[in-house]
Amino acid sequence: MIQERLEKLRALMKDHHMDAYLVETSDFHGSEYVGDYFKCRAFISGFTGSAGTVVVTADKAGLWTDGRYFLQAAQQLEGTGITLYRMGQPGVPSIEEFLIDNLASGGCLGFDGRTVNAAFASRLQRDFAPRNISICYEHDLIGEIWEDRPAMSQEPVMLLDTCYSGCPREEKFRKIRQELASRGADILVLTSLDDIAWLLNIRGGDVAYNPVLLSYLVLSSDKLLLFSSEKAIPAPVKAQLEASGVTFYGYDDIYAYIRSIPPSKTVWLDETKANYSILRSLQPGVEILSETNPTLLPKAVKNEVEVHNERIAHIKDGVAMVKFIYWLKHNVGKIPMTEMSVGDYLANLRREQEHSMGLSFESIIGYAQHGAIVHYSATPETDAALKPENFLLVDSGGQYLEGTTDITRTISLGAVSEQQKLHYTAVLRGHLNLTAAKFLYGCRGVNLDYLARSPLWELGLDYDHGTGHGVGYFLNVHEAPNGFRWKIVPERNDSAVFEEGMITSNEPGFYLAGEYGIRLENMIVCRKAQKTPYGQFMCFENLTFVPFDRQAIAPELMSERERTLLNEYHAQVYEKISPYLTQEESDWLREETKPL
Repeated sequence: MIQERLEKLRALMKDHHMDAYLVETSDFHGSEYVGDYFKCRAFISGFTGSAGTVVVTADKAGLWTDGRYFLQAAQQLEGTGITLYRMGQPGVPSIEEFLIDNLASGGCLGFDGRTVNAAFASRLQRDFAPRNISICYEHDLIGEIWEDRPAMSQEPVMLLDTCYSGCPREEKFRKIRQELASRGADILVLTSLDDIAWLLNIRGGDVAYNPVLLSYLVLSSDKLLLFSSEKAIPAPVKAQLEASGVTFYGYDDIYAYIRSIPPSKTVWLDETKANYSILRSLQPGVEILSETNPTLLPKAVKNEVEVHNERIAHIKDGVAMVKFIYWLKHNVGKIPMTEMSVGDYLANLRREQEHSMGLSFESIIGYAQHGAIVHYSATPETDAALKPENFLLVDSGGQYLEGTTDITRTISLGAVSEQQKLHYTAVLRGHLNLTAAKFLYGCRGVNLDYLARSPLWELGLDYDHGTGHGVGYFLNVHEAPNGFRWKIVPERNDSAVFEEGMITSNEPGFYLAGEYGIRLENMIVCRKAQKTPYGQFMCFENLTFVPFDRQAIAPELMSERERTLLNEYHAQVYEKISPYLTQEESDWLREETKPL
């Protein structure tokens, strides 16, 4: 099937005089996760991970993806004729290098310019110039061969009350306009969906797990234009937004508007977010301020109302998780269980919580060797039966009116080997030490990541992913610009200075291919600690309260400080979660959280 699709694509490429065609994992907004309409890369390759790029030439096809998906991609690409290029590995060419090597002088690269970000496409254009390689961005060739393509989503939006957002939309408009004026910009063109949802205090349903609206937004000193589907805006919502100064246009009208901007104007356009077709629609002479969206940092720095609500959301989520672990441990081996069935059970526990708005991402539930696949997603073909042995890795999260959660626990389903205890305890030690960090203001994730990796590095071990990412407020579970990573990866944009109110995941791990995976994840919020003559010190506060697995811990491998940190955390877990449990669950939790 994949090979047939590739041949159809190559025939269209020949008709359009294209020597290569590039297919991104993206919608028209640079979103990490995309609606079914936009899953072109999965359609043409069969690889279903959330990150990857396909390049097809007349005689070659390749998929580039990162370390999270090496195992999954290798399995899903088998027999397709598509070569896996493991990004960042020695000897692996970048997409740009591959294109330059495989496109002859005077050749042509094609792609749908609405799905490729402007910065990447502009870089390709510069690289191609010496060899007179052209770019054709006007054709969606995948759409031409995708006969049963799903319709584009038009789910209705809701307003987010200020008791949840903590700030009226009009105040946000005022502050962003001030930022535009201070930078000499006349117009802000905002294309990233979570930024638009945050600015308008709305939430939508056009992308699975991400409560956003397919839309574009334009802001100037006296106008605010929203380009979206009319069906997605209920009349009461439209009335309130219009009262706040919002004017509505059709979703596809954005390109005509961009073409109408006079050359005398300065447009703030984040080229790492906006698509190439938006950029190319600007008239020559329009000055572009290509910088990070001015909404990015205020969205990431949660206000006190948002932080307070997040604490509430995480108690609800903790209750669901504790009930799940109790049920799992008491029933594994007694009733039929598979990766998918226990995922459904956990999802139902979350739905029972007040103000539950669904899941925050597709749950990653990997039993035994599947746990070693970092972003594994069970399918009916791979759905493994659980046995009272080995580890189960559960990475999941929920959306609530009070916030977004993301938690990972590795759960022992039976006897734990000494090797498993060694690896689990090393991951746990790194997790505890990062949470307990105290640091001077000005530090970034790259300064702190070592705290999480140190116990593994001492053993000559590591994990091939970042240690943490920013998390939105009832928004995207992955949010820039804060994160933990031992080396700066510019395209990740997750190395910002930590500010009070930023919420970040803390999720070190270890993966033994073919055997098991371990990851332990909490959400932590950055807070101010004491201020001394040496400066303002910062710290982290735990938001997540779910016990770690006592059966997998080797206390003798922990320092006295680490044992104290774990005991203090477990005491908080019992105090905060036990009031919402049955007597049997509470008794079990007391045993799970008693001091080492």
